[in-house]
Amino acid sequence: MFQLFDQTSHPGAGPARLAALRAALAAEGVAGFLVPRADAHQGEYVAARDERLQWLTGFTGSAGFCIVLPDVAGVFIDGRYRVQVKAQVDQGAFTPVHWPEEKPGPWIAAHLSAGVVGFDPWLHSAEEISKLEAALEETGVTLRPVTNFIDPIWPDQPEAPNGRAFAHPDALAGEASADKRARLAKGLRGAGHGAAVLTLPDSICWLLNIRGGDVPRNPVVHAFAILHDDARVTLFASGSKFDAATRAHLGAQVTLRPPSAFVPALRTLQGPVQIDRATAPLAVSQELSEAGVTVAWGDDPCRLPKACKTLAELDGMREAHLRDGAAVVEFLAWLDAQPPGSLTEIDVVTALEGYRRATNALYDISFDTICGAGPNGAIMHYRVTHQTNRTVEDNQLLLVDSGAQYRDGTTDITRTIAIGNPGDEARVCYTRVLAGMIAISRVRFPKGVAGRDLDPLARYCLWTAGQDFDHGTGHGVGAFLSVHEGPQRISRLSEVPLEPGMILSNEPGYYREGAFGIRLENLIVVQVAPPLGDNRAQFSFETLTFVPLDRRLIVKGMLAAGDIDWLNAYHAHVLEKIGARVSAPALGWLVSACAPL
Repeated sequence: MFQLFDQTSHPGAGPARLAALRAALAAEGVAGFLVPRADAHQGEYVAARDERLQWLTGFTGSAGFCIVLPDVAGVFIDGRYRVQVKAQVDQGAFTPVHWPEEKPGPWIAAHLSAGVVGFDPWLHSAEEISKLEAALEETGVTLRPVTNFIDPIWPDQPEAPNGRAFAHPDALAGEASADKRARLAKGLRGAGHGAAVLTLPDSICWLLNIRGGDVPRNPVVHAFAILHDDARVTLFASGSKFDAATRAHLGAQVTLRPPSAFVPALRTLQGPVQIDRATAPLAVSQELSEAGVTVAWGDDPCRLPKACKTLAELDGMREAHLRDGAAVVEFLAWLDAQPPGSLTEIDVVTALEGYRRATNALYDISFDTICGAGPNGAIMHYRVTHQTNRTVEDNQLLLVDSGAQYRDGTTDITRTIAIGNPGDEARVCYTRVLAGMIAISRVRFPKGVAGRDLDPLARYCLWTAGQDFDHGTGHGVGAFLSVHEGPQRISRLSEVPLEPGMILSNEPGYYREGAFGIRLENLIVVQVAPPLGDNRAQFSFETLTFVPLDRRLIVKGMLAAGDIDWLNAYHAHVLEKIGARVSAPALGWLVSACAPL
């Protein structure tokens, strides 16, 4: 099994660890300390060594941070984790704070009249610290870069990861690394920049057409890189990760150096040097400035090209989704045949991974499967453990959010399934969520529209009932890279215009704490829309995911005629594309599941 079910959150250890941290701060005359869920590479996913927030507080979510002050320690979490955090932290020691509704600057000022709050400049971006400094400007509180206070008091902190790097074939990437580097270097020269510093692991892997094993579920290499304006790249990573074949794949224009050489190399650069204010650790720009090197703030040059997939990447993603769709259909057919009450959440997760393994193409799962029965479905990023494992009982909803990493693509799919008769209220809520998913699937939109412009379409039916969901409608997805990828997303916060080739999730939901959770998710790709009307430039979405939606949970009378037409056409395509790929028993189930409404 890729997925394990051990409990990694230990709330009981939090108070003692918090006391040790406060003692270390007091010894240095520091009033507070910022503890982010971040590493020096500023990616969303971190290795075990960098799980400082989890070690201190017990909170295991993929986003959030803790601000430790003398009399209060706030754990800042967004809407996805407000149920989860209450179960994972000792609320006698840590205070959950609803973020971004409550901003860290005013919160600090309300709990600390004066003093120094320290932060590790390798674990925070320049943009993040700049905003916090501005918020504290009129207070008696100052921010100060300091050495990390967690690492010295973490006695069994894991070693840094040292996963094997390997080549990602040009045939799957659709563009040779040399061509990518030349294209981006031309952009640097056009901007008058001598180099760009890259810190995001998926950006570096995309640029060099490599993959690795340093972060769970995400095939990336922990590294820093400098892209020079002549298309050379200096790569800073442990040499033990690269065998002879991978070094040869990198080519003569890529120089591999140890991580310890990164900071000295920064100090020798000839500026201006381009750095992403939002994603690079503050320490990078500090080192450059101290050496007299001009810093030019600009976007990570890899992020937008990486987001707009090549034709080869799109072909790979399509094939990966058909393979994965067949595995999920086999799983759903098996699940429907099991008597209610005979399975646990762990049984479900294990079976689903087994069907994906049976493809003989599974590299890894793309994240730990979220499988929530009944009230556990309301925990948006629930991860089942031996301690929380719940029986899948009759007359309830089962939410299963899962994905796979294949060499030709990354998948992410959520289905909410009826176990017996979950009741009319569940069906009504399910149909509202489905209507939002269909609205995103059907939309045409002008060039220049961003994710924030489309996000309300997924919520309209819920809003009319006074309901909503506390997460974005969709995130970007990489091609055999991170299952969460920027800068594209469908969210009220996203201002990045959507462009052809961008892959996103389409996943509205609804969650009722203590009762049930509903989420439906397909992956979609931005495409040029066929000519229509006065032939304005418009885009639409191609659906990549082909797995039936549970017809038993749909209240047909709540859907518009166009929505029903879309759903019937979608199910016809599912049957056409997946039917030949599944076993005879699964095909029988699929025919029934795809019958027109």
